[in-house]
Amino acid sequence: MNQITVDEKSEGLRVDKFLQNALADYSRTDIQNLLADKKVLFDGKPVQKSFRVEEGMIFDLLGLPEKEASTLEPENIPLNIVYEDEDIVVINKPRNLVVHPGNGVKTGTLAAGLLYHFKENLSTVNGPLRPGIVHRLDKDTPGLMIVAKNDNAHRHLAHQLETRTLSRTYQSLIWGVPRDQEGVIDAPIGRDVKNRLKQAVTREGKPARTHYTALEYFTFATLMEYKLETGRTHQIRVHSRFMGTPIFGDPLYEGRDTCLVRVQPLIRDVAEEALALAPAQLLQAVKIKLIHPRTEEEMEFEVPREESFERILEILREKVPEEAPVFDEEGFRAFEAEHRFENEEDIEEEIYFEDEYPEYEEKEIKVRLTRAERLAMKKERIKKKKALQLELRKKAAEKRGENPDEIYAAGYEPTVDPNLL
Repeated sequence: MNQITVDEKSEGLRVDKFLQNALADYSRTDIQNLLADKKVLFDGKPVQKSFRVEEGMIFDLLGLPEKEASTLEPENIPLNIVYEDEDIVVINKPRNLVVHPGNGVKTGTLAAGLLYHFKENLSTVNGPLRPGIVHRLDKDTPGLMIVAKNDNAHRHLAHQLETRTLSRTYQSLIWGVPRDQEGVIDAPIGRDVKNRLKQAVTREGKPARTHYTALEYFTFATLMEYKLETGRTHQIRVHSRFMGTPIFGDPLYEGRDTCLVRVQPLIRDVAEEALALAPAQLLQAVKIKLIHPRTEEEMEFEVPREESFERILEILREKVPEEAPVFDEEGFRAFEAEHRFENEEDIEEEIYFEDEYPEYEEKEIKVRLTRAERLAMKKERIKKKKALQLELRKKAAEKRGENPDEIYAAGYEPTVDPNLL
């Protein structure tokens, strides 16, 4: 059994955060597993991860996390290295490359490529299956990733992610137009209960915040820029779908053929042409900003959009460009009326209808009845119909030898025998 005592500087921390600092050689996942397995005791009782520590407290650890044996084999996978030094590597991950083994994928991963190129010069904080990997990107999302070469650099970068001093900027093409030109999507994300492969906005999910800005408009799509405040799985894709503007080409979150119905028929062929060129979701990590873990220098890296992304934008700029909406007291408008013509002299004098067509005979305009007049006419029709039905019923009664005066319209029969009145 191991014991850990709380020092003064750790006063008030959550126990999971305290243990993460005290057991620097273990990942946050390892610490969470210790707490979940009830192997962290205080006064002989297991503690929850939200437990607040005080100076002088002594925690008993029933065991330390066991490092899993590495089954990852190095593979000669080409890497696009943007920057490298003795502490970090910045990589431009291509599309269709899985970051680390999992979900049935064992080979052909970025982790295997890192192990081949950098061998033992990678951090081990996240275990042997994720050497050097500080954060991840989806398989079909290309862009910049930061890799740590040692544990100190990894912990420093992980702290930057937690405190949001390491920022990641994404660009994407979405269907439609966002509600605002810039804003924040604040909606919790968790596992989709109907499809375990998907995430969804749900009350039971973890907090997720995405900052967005609209960069360029097209008739049926918008070029967007995103900055993440949190890093949930599929965060941008889920938030975009939640706002009713799925990522263009996203096969998992309804960003492909189901969105074609939004497009006007006259330009639907343009949307189909662009969609055919989209290999998957048009989402890319184009910029990353961080503080170097050793020199404390602020660094920024940026890459251009991938070829297929840029080609689609060229098609949209050529065939369906759109001006940015303008907001005034009347709401959003595509353009100002006074900007329709470059020069006022280009505006011809107004041509009156009767001057253009002198032989046109003006027809009498049909006046539409008011709602009250239509209702009165309807009541009159119903009254006549009931009178006719009553007359027919009386004639039928007379033929049967009954007294026709005792026949009443349906719904108007007396509730008391008239002979008693």
